[in-house]
Amino acid sequence: MAVNYGSKRIVVGAHYGLRDWLAQRITAALMALFTVLLLVQVVFSKGPIRYDTWSGIFSSQWMKTLTFVVIVALLYHVWIGMRDIWMDYIKPASIKLVLNVFTIVWLVACAGWGIQVLWRF
Repeated sequence: MAVNYGSKRIVVGAHYGLRDWLAQRITAALMALFTVLLLVQVVFSKGPIRYDTWSGIFSSQWMKTLTFVVIVALLYHVWIGMRDIWMDYIKPASIKLVLNVFTIVWLVACAGWGIQVLWRF
């Protein structure tokens, strides 16, 4: 005789949970490390902090690339958070779709602006 210890659990939803939680923690850690690196460079710079000092910090190619990686991490971090807010609190699918599209367009525009600022196109 077979013993039934309960039915199989049916999980519904988008199944983003752990992956997105982990992605937000990794992107937050990357942004925190970048902030510490930037603060160290500012603290150990000589003289007053002016435009030329900031320009000098971001003049090397490795710093521009690292900054852009952090910008992309920030945008992904924001996307996860905003998507979760829209999924949790906005019920009409049409409004949710409009807000998701607006968020994506805004974040892509921010990435373009970041490229323009870093590489002066």
